[in-house]
Amino acid sequence: MWLILLSICVVLVLWFLFRTVNRDYWKKRNVVQLNKDLFVKFLFGDQSLSEVYKDVYEAHPNEPYVGAFLNTKPALILRDLQNIQAVLVGDFESYHSRGIDFNDNDILADNILSISHYERWKTIRQKMTPLFTSSKLKSMTNVIEKSARDFVTMVKNKKEMREKPFIALYTYTTASIGASVFGIDTHTKDAMDSPFLEMSFKSVEPSFLGNLRVTISSLSPTLFKILRIKVFGDHEEFFIGAVKKALKARRNNPQPVNDFIGLCMELQKAGTMTDKSTGYEVEPTDLVLAAQAFFFFIAGTDTGANTMHFTLLELSSNPDVLKRLHEEIDKKFEETNEKNTYDDIDKLVYLDMVLNETMRKFPPVGLMQRVCTRDTVLPVGNLKVQKGVITVTPVFAIHRDEKLFPNPEKFDPERFAPSNAANLPKFGYMPFGEGKRICIGSRYARIQVKVGLAFLLRSFTLKPQNYQPKRFEKSVFSLRDPDAKYELILRENKD
Repeated sequence: MWLILLSICVVLVLWFLFRTVNRDYWKKRNVVQLNKDLFVKFLFGDQSLSEVYKDVYEAHPNEPYVGAFLNTKPALILRDLQNIQAVLVGDFESYHSRGIDFNDNDILADNILSISHYERWKTIRQKMTPLFTSSKLKSMTNVIEKSARDFVTMVKNKKEMREKPFIALYTYTTASIGASVFGIDTHTKDAMDSPFLEMSFKSVEPSFLGNLRVTISSLSPTLFKILRIKVFGDHEEFFIGAVKKALKARRNNPQPVNDFIGLCMELQKAGTMTDKSTGYEVEPTDLVLAAQAFFFFIAGTDTGANTMHFTLLELSSNPDVLKRLHEEIDKKFEETNEKNTYDDIDKLVYLDMVLNETMRKFPPVGLMQRVCTRDTVLPVGNLKVQKGVITVTPVFAIHRDEKLFPNPEKFDPERFAPSNAANLPKFGYMPFGEGKRICIGSRYARIQVKVGLAFLLRSFTLKPQNYQPKRFEKSVFSLRDPDAKYELILRENKD
């Protein structure tokens, strides 16, 4: 407790000093400036950070960007899509950092793919990308399908899971990712019996202490390191132990298995991971690979569950869409005699449209942050951006912009019909990010969510309601509404 109080006092002192120094930072550069610290507004308010940015975005419709402060650091809320493209793709070398600092004693956090160390990030990402090729995903489909079948059985048999649907969905995403990482016996083991559920839920659940850690890291990386703060320290022993145990078991039984641990085995056999363009090297130790598996968990369980959750909420509010989706799913399941391959699920076109529209209204990650790593210039407005300035791409706000998506509050999957693909605004739809730091697991996430929803809706329908959220949970990056509910009704003759 004393450490928390000391941190708060130091943060407040630093906040006051930096605000005094930077008081007119954006005014001097002829940029519209907000005098409130947006992160402080989030920390002590009742909105998610994505909603805070959305308010700023909508309040300045004629500006290419808005100057603000995040923990006293100068920040730009980007509004123009050309500038967003420059930050995420065109001038990536100047904006490669997410500005998220970790400590080297934080084994899990300091090795995951959100790290700011460019050479280390690039080397690890190059070697992890092969896990998500089409061939690898096809080989995982049986495991994901087994998870989906067990998920539906669980929902049928346990009333409490129907009463708390978000928990049920979280159980499915955790179990299916756990199965894809460590493998399961698809003939005997119940995939829903996952030892990782509590860990994955707690690791991303919003909390004041978690937000305080982010505040200290952003405001004073030096203090963050001095205090040796760990972001995921509570999960180190359990998760690293699980990965080491899995690797040891595979070494004793070296049969090739197409899952995450199988890829880890291949990487370790290949030796040092090297970026050929720079010569930078990373040793594929058990600890480094455990961090990658952990990131796969925390990035996939929460975003997958949220996407499924919001999809079901919207389907319960749009019976015509639900009816058409039921027809597509029923037809496919009847054609395949209830046994679907990767290609079968991939051909559920209307389900894809529904998911795309869900992720437009409720993007898995509501904002993207980048820190300028060298002085550069934004193309629209010709603004000189100094090293250290934070840029924010307000994804949630962009996805709800009526100029980009007419009638944005309406749930309309037809926006994403194949015939309308050319009409989508470039860099105006970014559910998985964009550019070189686009979500590495986006293809896995899509097939995981599609399989789960397809199996669930094959057996269940939804009681009509009118979902209109006023606020989302206080989360730094995500849009979450875990307490929202819908009534799952068993479909006749589909049991």
